[in-house]
Amino acid sequence: MDRPVVMVVDDESRMRKLVNDFLVKDGYDVLEASNGSEALDMYYMHEETALIILDVMMPVMDGWETLTEIRKNSKVPIIMLTARAEERDELKGFELGVDEYISKPFSPKILVARVSAILRRSGVTGDEKKEAGGIVIDRAAHVVTVDGEAVELSVKEFELLDYFIQNEGIALSREKILSSVWNYDYYGDARTIDTHVKKLRSKLGERGECIHTIWGLGYKFET
Repeated sequence: MDRPVVMVVDDESRMRKLVNDFLVKDGYDVLEASNGSEALDMYYMHEETALIILDVMMPVMDGWETLTEIRKNSKVPIIMLTARAEERDELKGFELGVDEYISKPFSPKILVARVSAILRRSGVTGDEKKEAGGIVIDRAAHVVTVDGEAVELSVKEFELLDYFIQNEGIALSREKILSSVWNYDYYGDARTIDTHVKKLRSKLGERGECIHTIWGLGYKFET
């Protein structure tokens, strides 16, 4: 099986090398571009690219312009990197079609985990079946079993559990869960998450303890 191709777009060569090294170590092929214009040319030459990691502040063509151009013709998953952790920037990115938003400085390991999670959700990598702590989720059949017993979940409960398992060991805010599972155009109350988590825990029985509450933030799935 071919290795998934990830494009890293950043004007800082040291940052590109750092991200490149971690991605290659985790089984990805990497393309590098130093600005948005170069990234667009490269992307149209390598449309097999599975995901793009895109910095915001760059010369020639910044991340916003690049994102807008790519979204005219492609839904390729995009992770935006920025040194500015401002709410209006995040909202702008989500409105333009960003899949993830990570502020600098960041952990390269977490970035790679995000890449893997997004590509699993998009079906690029990963098996259709995933097991964690006695819970088996079959994405193709849309079936969940707990210790060998089938568990009936609603569509959103299934998607929520799938999201938790894909991000195992990562602390997830309620807002992050809401935007990822309910999509960025959903303007509901974050308490929606708490209600679904409560129902999901109940249906998973003892395995529901794998969903840990992180007070003041959200949840973490950990076996």
